[in-house]
Amino acid sequence: MLRISDITYSVEGRPLFEGASATIPTGHKVGLVGRNGAGKTTLFRLIRGELAQETGEIALPARARIGGVAQEVPSSSTSLLETVLQADTERSALLAEADTATDPHRIAEIQTRLADIDAWSAEGRASAILRGLGFDAEAQLRPCSDFSGGWRMRVALAGVLFAQPDYLLLDEPTNYLDLEGALWLENYLQKYPHTVIIISHDRGLLNRAVQGILHLDNRKLTYWQGGYDQFARQAAERRAVQAAEAKKVEARRAHLQSFVDRFKAKASKAVQAQSRVKMLEKLTPITPPEEARKMVFTFPEPEELSPPIINMEGASVGYGGKAILRHLSLRIDQDDRIALLGRNGEGKSTLSKLLAGKLPVMGGELHRHGKLRIGFFAQHQVEELHIDETPLQHVQRLRPEEHQARLRARLAGFGLMAEQAETVVGRLSGGQKARLSLLLATIDAPHLLILDEPTNHLDIESREALVEALTEYRGAVILVSHDMHLLSLVADRLWLVKAGAVTPYDKDLESYRAELLAGDEPAKPAAKPAEKPKRASRDEILLLRAEVRKCEERLGKLNDMRDKLAAKLADPELYEDSRKGDLAVWNKKYAEVMEALDRAEALWLDAQEALETTGAG
Repeated sequence: MLRISDITYSVEGRPLFEGASATIPTGHKVGLVGRNGAGKTTLFRLIRGELAQETGEIALPARARIGGVAQEVPSSSTSLLETVLQADTERSALLAEADTATDPHRIAEIQTRLADIDAWSAEGRASAILRGLGFDAEAQLRPCSDFSGGWRMRVALAGVLFAQPDYLLLDEPTNYLDLEGALWLENYLQKYPHTVIIISHDRGLLNRAVQGILHLDNRKLTYWQGGYDQFARQAAERRAVQAAEAKKVEARRAHLQSFVDRFKAKASKAVQAQSRVKMLEKLTPITPPEEARKMVFTFPEPEELSPPIINMEGASVGYGGKAILRHLSLRIDQDDRIALLGRNGEGKSTLSKLLAGKLPVMGGELHRHGKLRIGFFAQHQVEELHIDETPLQHVQRLRPEEHQARLRARLAGFGLMAEQAETVVGRLSGGQKARLSLLLATIDAPHLLILDEPTNHLDIESREALVEALTEYRGAVILVSHDMHLLSLVADRLWLVKAGAVTPYDKDLESYRAELLAGDEPAKPAAKPAEKPKRASRDEILLLRAEVRKCEERLGKLNDMRDKLAAKLADPELYEDSRKGDLAVWNKKYAEVMEALDRAEALWLDAQEALETTGAG
């Protein structure tokens, strides 16, 4: 288990932990929550040994492997699949040694260990993880240099999941994932065989994928059983009890102090007054807990337009003359709340850009209301803020005629108070940058607000505030988000972007979640004996053929090894009395190779059978 005992740690004189303690049972999945800046990421660095606590101890089992996503994988010519495979350093080292080892005893040890760690199924496991995070078979064979930083973050996440450390520490892993990837990760973590501690503001993830919540508050750690909603209820109840107790103690102190102040100068009451003073000294004040911050978003209200604000008939859109979405016949009214569903690459962002006027219609008709104003927020806009300017300067550029007090009021309406208004963007937190971008996107009181992953870097309180603001907002909303909690509370219509089309999705979000986790396969009819099995795709066949070839190569090496050992055992000198010790060693090596050969043959049969079932064997 992970035991944190009475640790203290400060940054630049500001204490983050003071006598903090917690115990995480082995194999538990835990959500680490707390306010931004409380020290959650610092705790991860303390656990990994990158920082040293001032007092106390962090104890882990001997030889426990700790893993996490520190940064994106570098741009290189190495394929995504090979990059993920290399994350398991033990497997890579053993395979490299197997190619050069000459001692039969060491070769047998290597093969036994490779079998123990299931090394021969590694490519299949790595490929499945990459596929879950949005990379198809073709993309997995492309070099890392073909992908942007956000995508390489996914590869880094795939690598640490594949390596399966004993303690998996994940810091906001869904920030670079879409809804499909986030749901896949949630399901994967539920089945992860070791301990997981995850920093996240995704309420759905913290309710479904963890068994407990580790709360960092007021420099202390408290472990709560259950998911986030259960934690939030229990914490609120505890706050209410503590606040009531603090109120009682404060009233008692006030009463005693009043008596002392009234009678301390009177000789007849001197003894009683002195007694009250001693009681006051013993009465330890109880500090009431801080209430959860009331975060706000204040969207300006647009005037009402006659419906529809956007209407499409047979429209198509794409890039470079190639249509991505076709035959779009869609209508948007000002009171619509629409969530866009669909796997990565199907065209959700393309549709968002078409609606925002950032892409022209390629065919068909698209009509916008003549007075329509559109606000567009995408994650890349946060990264494009001017890092050497303050939020105040950003809004001044858009509203040069407005008085500074009005500009500051706009910033305060998005939770950016006086101190943040004068701080250059480069020194703001991710959540503060996201708030500024949302302000800039809505400053013109848009009738249609298009939000592409608006909750990245927002904490739970900010996400709840965003839900409230969108609920009260009097314009239309188009949402693309991996946060199912946000989608379920805001969206009342679902559009599915799939196979070049956009159609209404008549089921609910839970049904869509179930479909994604089931592989998005339609219900299968009763099996028909004469029915021909569905043929696999070309990419799947190529991967299966490659697996068969590797199994055959492995069998060849093991057979060569068996023959060499058999020849050694056929040497009559080995059976002389003086060599009986050597005979036992060589018999053991032979037995280990035969065991490895049996496992390799079983893997080859499985791979051959999988290939034959595709009809391409």
